[in-house]
Amino acid sequence: MFTALPRPAPRAWPSLRRWTRAPLLCAAALGLTAHAQQPLTLDQALRQAQERSRQLPAQDAAAAAAREMSAAAGQRPDPTLKAGLNSLPINGADRFSLTRDSFTMLSVGVTQELTRKNKLEARSARFDREADAAHAGRALALANLRRDTAMAWLDRHYQERMRDLLQVQRSETALQIEAAEAAYRGGRGAQADVFAARSAVAQLDDRIRQAERQTATARTRLARWVGADADQPLAPPPTLAMPRLAAANLETQIEHHPQIALMVKQEAVARAEADIARSNKRADWSVELTYSQRSSAYSNMVSLNVSIPLQWDQKNRQDRELSSRLALAEQLRAQREEAAREHIAETRSWLQQWMSNRERLDQYDAALIPLAAERTRAAIAAYRGGTGSLASVLEARRVEIDTRMERLRVEMETAALWAQLEYLIPAEHLASAANRINAPKELQP
Repeated sequence: MFTALPRPAPRAWPSLRRWTRAPLLCAAALGLTAHAQQPLTLDQALRQAQERSRQLPAQDAAAAAAREMSAAAGQRPDPTLKAGLNSLPINGADRFSLTRDSFTMLSVGVTQELTRKNKLEARSARFDREADAAHAGRALALANLRRDTAMAWLDRHYQERMRDLLQVQRSETALQIEAAEAAYRGGRGAQADVFAARSAVAQLDDRIRQAERQTATARTRLARWVGADADQPLAPPPTLAMPRLAAANLETQIEHHPQIALMVKQEAVARAEADIARSNKRADWSVELTYSQRSSAYSNMVSLNVSIPLQWDQKNRQDRELSSRLALAEQLRAQREEAAREHIAETRSWLQQWMSNRERLDQYDAALIPLAAERTRAAIAAYRGGTGSLASVLEARRVEIDTRMERLRVEMETAALWAQLEYLIPAEHLASAANRINAPKELQP
């Protein structure tokens, strides 16, 4: 029984100023609340996750750094300034004299390495390829961010739907307690029915607590991507129609997978390093110009020297370095081809699971859920008519709840597969793949 609480004593009327200001404050509060409770759509979550990401600016910085290094690597080395004192006597009558001996000179010189043009271009191209790899890494990071954000958003949506379903079923099951207690007090029911109804409600309460914990976990995962907006209510989900990927052209589309594109760029970096190793097989010359000053009694001198590295063991140095770089490039090519095959098989599996789950959802909507609901209604009608037991009603309701929950789990799994497929390859990459497929054969690479 509930005990009536005493009424609070009447309060004095507020001042006129407070009374006139109250509607304005309430309106402002309602406006702020309405703004704060704007539903968060999936597209908004994706945009906010992209704006909050620090991985994307990091990849942009890596690309910018590589572009700057490309410009620097294409320049010849700086000249070297040399200064020295040559042929200074250290004994005899002329020791430590700068003017008495004709060989004593103060020298200043400049040395310049004459790097070949093809070697400078190879060094510059290597950093250009690294910048391309950083750009491909950004595309991969963006694809992963969109996929993870979409999956977190959908996970929270379906966890909340499961919780709401359990709460609705809990309210309906609680009515059975009242009916069982009324029947027991009227001598038309057994006390065991009361305990059975209470047990069913207690089990639902436990499942609701578990669903609330899973909902809170899903909200935390979503906050990882969108921040404080993860606490806002969610808008209805988009139509989880057929993803953009097509099974017929899967091999061509997978070529535009961000991870495969990144591996292509990494292979290009390795081949650019092989080009540098190939250009190193021809040594660079160095030219040195020196001006030497002697005492006024002697003539000043100019020297011109040329330095040429002697690559006397190319087969064990330059050739082996080139072979190493080429082997590394071949390793990356083989890994890329293997990764492409793995992605094709994995994506086909996801498409098959997605299509199978869609068929299962149709089966749930057409047969399983209607049959479970009819069974519940029939059990309730029999119980009310005195020809059925409460245990049959509770069992039918439990089966209906499990059927609806299983349907939601299948739909949540289908949505996760949809997110995997929808954000596997960026839309702009798929568009270029479609253009490539539809182009005339003579224009295809």
